[in-house]
Amino acid sequence: MNLVWKLLRQHISIPQFAGFFLANLVGMLIIMLGVQFYNDTQAIYNGEDSFMRNDYFIINKTIGTISGITGKSETFTEDEINELKSQPFVKKMGWFTSSAFQVRASFNIEDFSSFSTEMFFESVPDEFVDVMSEKWFFEEDNTDIPIILPRNYLDLYNFGYAQSQNLPQLSEGLFGAISLDITISGNGETGKFHGNIVGFSSRLNTILVPEQFMKWANDKYGSTDVSSTISRIIMEVDNPADENITQYLQDNNYETDQSKLDASKTTFLLKMIVGIVTSVGLVICILAFYILMLSVLLLVEKNNTKLENLLVIGYSPAKVAMPYQLLTIGLNITVLILSSILLIIIRNEYINLFENFFPNMDIPSLWQSLVAGTILLVIVSILNIIAIRTKIMSIWKKKD
Repeated sequence: MNLVWKLLRQHISIPQFAGFFLANLVGMLIIMLGVQFYNDTQAIYNGEDSFMRNDYFIINKTIGTISGITGKSETFTEDEINELKSQPFVKKMGWFTSSAFQVRASFNIEDFSSFSTEMFFESVPDEFVDVMSEKWFFEEDNTDIPIILPRNYLDLYNFGYAQSQNLPQLSEGLFGAISLDITISGNGETGKFHGNIVGFSSRLNTILVPEQFMKWANDKYGSTDVSSTISRIIMEVDNPADENITQYLQDNNYETDQSKLDASKTTFLLKMIVGIVTSVGLVICILAFYILMLSVLLLVEKNNTKLENLLVIGYSPAKVAMPYQLLTIGLNITVLILSSILLIIIRNEYINLFENFFPNMDIPSLWQSLVAGTILLVIVSILNIIAIRTKIMSIWKKKD
């Protein structure tokens, strides 16, 4: 064994092995960093304070030209609803119920002129309402109707209508104290109600009333049956960054708020970028592997005659090949250790930036990137061992 090591040291090329070492270090670091960066960004998407965590999608069918001309609404069939409900990305699902009657509301603001407007009502299951209020209920013998308005309606009033009509700008609390007289008519009947604004929704861009009231009012004042016509669906998803959502909506010609799909597009681009970067790292590792193999095989070739003599005097091919194999394994292990150290240093730099924006994010461990590096180390080492063993065996057979 000592004789083989002496031969190895005599003809070793430091520049060749240094080139392999640096190339393999860069390739290994790129792969491990790509895996770790992807895991860290996924922790942002799925964290409790994530802007992509447990979101709601409101979807409807695309309104075509013919539908717009004929006035026919694009509604979901029972089969389409069941198919959507069965999708793995859907956590829970409900739908909007529209009012089948006419609504007129009058707003009275003390010391200012009142105004009235045509309105509409919609309802969704209570579990999808993002405003918590003890007043969110309706009883048939009560003329009070709790109402939830979209938050942007308040902005439209304060910065649009109020200024143009010389009316006061109102906070949410004051807006909720406004007297709202509601007249409902339809099916040959008319009813007078008092509306109470109990909150403002950031999730639902519609005028909401409780489901109990909507069912009762549609039965009494509704001129058409809207119970079997579903034109808008709301669904909760665990991960709005799931690209399967975007693909499913596109395949079925469904529409949703475009901003809701930004997370999915961002994740898709992130995966593509990480895939490209990791592929580059893999290519570099493959090239480094060939550099190492050429260096080792060249080293073996230089010692061809002396290695034949060692085999003749009784050294087995395994003993002759072992120093070369240990050399390559040692280099690969050193590359993995240095890559892990550099990974920790680089990761600490960008993770501090992440924590500034997402202070409550769960920081993933390094085990996945370390496993990826270890797997690459094992694969490259096995290939090196096989190649060296094959070369020594060819020398051994030649001597025979």
